[in-house]
Amino acid sequence: MDHTVTRIVNQLFYFYYIVIILRIFLSWIRSIDWEVQPYRALSAMTDPFLNIFRGIIPPIGGMLDISPVIAIILLQILQGLIVGQLFRLGL
Repeated sequence: MDHTVTRIVNQLFYFYYIVIILRIFLSWIRSIDWEVQPYRALSAMTDPFLNIFRGIIPPIGGMLDISPVIAIILLQILQGLIVGQLFRLGL
């Protein structure tokens, strides 16, 4: 079987991991203006998903935001379930 759809979906998950990790690293740079491109696009791609976890898990000590870690763990679980199911379906 070809499994093209499975590979594409798997690559989309991988791409989103990279975008979230890039967002994490860039958030450490205080001088970035998140209203300027390309930072605005990066923020628009990641913040809606990360805000789900930010609303549930407050920053530790008011400074350390662990929501991206939880988001990545959840993405890995979803990736395993979705890609595994697509593979079993032969897509």
